[in-house]
Parts: sequence; C-alpha cells; structure tokens
Amino acid sequence: MAVLEIRKAGDKILKEIAAPVAKIDKRIRRLLDDMAQTMYAADGVGLAAPQVGLSLRIVVIDVGDGLVELINPVITETKGCVKAQEGCLSIPGVMGEVERYAEVTVEALDRNGKKIQLLGTDLLARAFQHEIDHLEGVLFIDRATTISTQGQP
Repeated sequence: MAVLEIRKAGDKILKEIAAPVAKIDKRIRRLLDDMAQTMYAADGVGLAAPQVGLSLRIVVIDVGDGLVELINPVITETKGCVKAQEGCLSIPGVMGEVERYAEVTVEALDRNGKKIQLLGTDLLARAFQHEIDHLEGVLFIDRATTISTQGQP
C-alpha cells in the first residue's frame, strides 16, 4: 500500500466527470487500498479517485464506523435537508456551509464486484454526497453558501 498525492483545487482533474469502472481487478483493489491509506494518513473521512489523480468512479469513506468502499456509486433515494460545515482534503484550511440531503441511499459495487446498497444518515450521508460530487467534478465550495478559512469567522 502507498500514500498517494492528494490533488488540490485548481487541478483540472477535480473538475472532470470521472469514468465508470468497467472491470474490477487487482489494480482497482490496490487503488482502493492505497486510497484508504491516503485518507487515513491525511486524517480525512472520505476520498474520491479524482483527488488522487485518477478519473475513475471510486470512493472510500470512514466516518468512524469502518471503511466503506464504493465503485460506481449512485444516489438512488434522498430524504430531508440539513446545513453543516464541510471541508475537503483537496482544499486544505477552507470550510464552508453546505446544504445536503439528511439521508441518502447509495447503490454501488464493492471490491469484489458485488452490488451493495447502503443507507447513510448524518455524517455518512454528507460524506456520500461530498465524495460522489467529486466524481461529477463538483467541489464543496461550488455548493457552499458561506466560505471561511479555518481559524477565522
């Protein structure tokens, strides 16, 4: 496993729509492992493949309940709305208030190609939406109603 370089805002790959994963093989499973290691090393709760320079529809998330790996994720159901502060490993030192769905259902493939369906509430719902946005070339600052740098109002 390796810690990968996290791309920062301004890198054109972060504004691209990521390509679906056609085949889950050893290379994709290694990427999932490397992305998880990178996310943990950066003290993040989520990471999308474009953030490590690969235009692929792959996301890893851990909000404290264990690692979630999603390949070709799609939000299939939504419920409610809530505003909260978000940050991003690709935009260090910046926070913003973003309105997101309070609850989302996501369908994806796991590392073995098995179709999975997960329900996210609270921080997990927010992380699902934030990371899936990365796959669409959308950064949280594109959705934020307020922006601030950490340590400042």
